[in-house]
Amino acid sequence: MRQAAIARKTNETEISVSVDLDGTGRHDMRTGVGFFDHMLDQLARHSLIDMTVACTGDVHIDYHHTVEDVGIALGQAVKEALGDKKGIRRYASCDLPMDGTLTRAALDVSGRAFLVFRAEFSQDKIGEIDTELFREFFQAFAVNAGITLHVENFYFDNNHHLAESMFKAVARALREAVEIDPRQAGRVPSTKGTL
Repeated sequence: MRQAAIARKTNETEISVSVDLDGTGRHDMRTGVGFFDHMLDQLARHSLIDMTVACTGDVHIDYHHTVEDVGIALGQAVKEALGDKKGIRRYASCDLPMDGTLTRAALDVSGRAFLVFRAEFSQDKIGEIDTELFREFFQAFAVNAGITLHVENFYFDNNHHLAESMFKAVARALREAVEIDPRQAGRVPSTKGTL
């Protein structure tokens, strides 16, 4: 059972997250930030990881704390659900086309947190959310999940597609990387014997 639940409370946010790595992509997102919920829906649906996220945050100030703290909690939940990482594929990448947009996500479930983020939006906001917050989400997620994550956009036709292609590409790569590889026979996918 590769499942985990995380509860996190600060002066800025109160969050509960649950994940099932072997799910079907069922999701229930309630962060108070509509476009962010839409992106998290994409992350769950295309990774086939069941996810629930409930967050009450100081959105009257802005959305920064909510987006970053959800990334922290979601990353912690994925890390916990992975356990000792025995049998996983570990590496994966996805080139994700979305109409006139092409984005790549590549990741390594290495235990070493790192983010390379190469995407530049042409506007500061999509709806009410600051586009700079997407990098903050992926940074918080990668650090707390203990993964190396590269997200790179090659070109895009609009900002909505750029954001959505990032979440879908990460989802598809995450799906493959955390899947159990029957050829691994329960081994940790590292010559070190541990991740």
